Amino acid sequence: MKKINIIRIALVTVFILLIPLVAMQVTDEVDWDLFDFAVAGALIFGAALTYELIAGKKSNTTYRAAVGFAVGTGLILVWVNLAVGIIGTENNPANLMYAGVLAVGIIGALITRFRPHGMARAMFATALAQLLVSVIVLIAGLGFTLILDGFFAALWVGSALLFLRAGAMDS
Repeated sequence: MKKINIIRIALVTVFILLIPLVAMQVTDEVDWDLFDFAVAGALIFGAALTYELIAGKKSNTTYRAAVGFAVGTGLILVWVNLAVGIIGTENNPANLMYAGVLAVGIIGALITRFRPHGMARAMFATALAQLLVSVIVLIAGLGFTLILDGFFAALWVGSALLFLRAGAMDS
């Protein structure tokens, strides 16, 4: 198992956070406060650390890409939900259903011990959970989220397919 370079992850996080900081100097469209930077920094750092912890277990490039897809999809899902919300606004409690989507993926990954075929099943289940949120939202009359949920489900399926390929390469 390779050594995780926390300093590198922290530096990349700081570099990414420089983008909105510089944008704030040139436009009024970006208006972040200290809390926004702290949350974004925690999300970026956490996602990068998660990627390193899971992907570092394998040298298989396809497996590492699958982990990147899964972690990146989770990061974007959380970011969009915190920034503007998917169901109504970011303050709508119905958006908490997306925490359940992430829980399906995380619990599935832990149960399967991050093995490629198990991870594929976990990502397929996560895609299904993502689409289930759309069905619940539609039935409850909370709006229409199928297009965005379909996009995220497609990303989860993409990760699943990469995990299947990585598993086939290991066999």
